[in-house]
Amino acid sequence: MKLSEYAKSIGVSYKTAWRMWKRGDLKAEQLPSGTVIVKLDNPITKGVVIYARVSSSENKSNLDSQAERLESYCIAKGYQIIRIVKEVGSGVNDNRRKLIDLLNKSDYSLIVCEHKDRLSRVGFNYLKVLLNQTGRDIEVVNLAYDRTDDLMHDLVSIVTSFCARLYSIRRRSRQTECIIKCLEADESCN
Repeated sequence: MKLSEYAKSIGVSYKTAWRMWKRGDLKAEQLPSGTVIVKLDNPITKGVVIYARVSSSENKSNLDSQAERLESYCIAKGYQIIRIVKEVGSGVNDNRRKLIDLLNKSDYSLIVCEHKDRLSRVGFNYLKVLLNQTGRDIEVVNLAYDRTDDLMHDLVSIVTSFCARLYSIRRRSRQTECIIKCLEADESCN
């Protein structure tokens, strides 16, 4: 099977399949013409995982429509969908349980998401590089072409995240002060 056909069959780009061959992950040989032929003992049937995310539970209805759009996209491309992951959480949160579970699994070859920021607002390229190292890839359906708009969204989300953390720290500090006063008052009573 040609490398391009192989890439299509497992749902990755030709470039990813080429990297897999160069790393030695594929049993293949290159013909004198330059064509790479993959030798398959058992055809690999790894499919794709759809990842949809919204920031808050208020947008939960958007989560379902996002997943439906991605499912239609994958069907149109001929991808074999093995799982749909829907998550509610901040894009800058690096501790999203469902995304971490997904990244720990290796039964798929491609993650499909609607926008880069649906997967991660920060460090998207790191995720892509690390997944490529394991023979997997990320496909973004709607790439942002207006870089200024993309940067502005990133800046707003990062500032929002830091503000939320700052307010949380202040609240915890006030709670700690209250606990200390209560404990001191309790000791004076004894």
